[in-house]
Amino acid sequence: MLCVQLGLAVSVGLFDQVGPEGAAWLRLAWAGVLLLVVVRPRPSSFRRSTFLACCGLGVVTAGMTMLFMEAVARLPLGTASALEFLGPLTVAVTRGRGGKRLWPVLAAIGVLLLTQPWRGGADLAGVGFALASAVCWAAYILLTQRVGDEVAGVRGLAVSMPVAGLVATLVYGPDVAGHLTWPLLLTGLGLAVLLPVVPFALEMLALRRLTAPAFGTLMSLEPAIALTIGFVVLHQVPDAGAAAGVVFVVAAGIGAERTGTREPVEQPA
Repeated sequence: MLCVQLGLAVSVGLFDQVGPEGAAWLRLAWAGVLLLVVVRPRPSSFRRSTFLACCGLGVVTAGMTMLFMEAVARLPLGTASALEFLGPLTVAVTRGRGGKRLWPVLAAIGVLLLTQPWRGGADLAGVGFALASAVCWAAYILLTQRVGDEVAGVRGLAVSMPVAGLVATLVYGPDVAGHLTWPLLLTGLGLAVLLPVVPFALEMLALRRLTAPAFGTLMSLEPAIALTIGFVVLHQVPDAGAAAGVVFVVAAGIGAERTGTREPVEQPA
C-alpha cells in the first residue's frame, strides 16, 4: 500500500505534462513490458479458464488504474482512496461471517469520516471515477485470488499486466504518444516498478494466505496511508474528521488481521 500511494503521489507530477490518462498509460504499458521480459509466460502452460481469468484480471486492472488516476486529478488523494475502498469493503461485507462483519462496519465509518459527504462541494466527476474504480477493485480482488491460487509465482501477473497495458494503449495511447519524451519514458519506467509491478505482485502473494474479506478489510488501511502521503508529499492537509477516520480504519485493519487468516492453499506445480 505504501508503494501504491507513493506511486500515485509521484504520478500527480506528470499530470501537467501528459495528463492523468498519460500517467496511467505509462505505468501500465511499462509494467506489461517488464513482466513479459522478466517472467516470459507461456500461454500453453495455462489451462484455458485460468488464462481467461488472467486476461480478465488485466482488463479490470487497467480500468482500476485509469479510472483512479482520473479521480486523483479531481479529488484529494485520501478522499479518492477512501471512495475507491468501497470496492474491497463490499467484498468483505458480502463474504464475511459472524463477528467478521464488525470490521467492515468500522472501516465504513472511517471512510465516511475521511470523505465527509455531508459537507458537499466534492467534484462529482471525481467521485464518479473513484466509485467506478471501486467496482474494478472489487473484481480485481476476486480475480487476483483465483489466479494466485491456480498459478505458481507471478506468472499470472505476467499475463494480466501486458493485457492491462494493451487496454490502456488502445484507450489512451494514440492521444498521449505525441507528448512523450525520453525523460518522460524513463520516469514512467521507474513509476511502473513502484506501481504496479511490486505492489500487485505482493498482493497476489497475500491473497494466497488471506480470505478475500480479510484482504479487503486490511486494504481499509489504504485511505489512511493515502491521507498521510497526501499530507507529506502533496501538502494536502487533513482535518479532524479525517484524522478520526484513520482511527476507525486502523481498528478495522487490526481486527481483520486477527480473524482473517486463510487456510493454506496447495500450490500448483
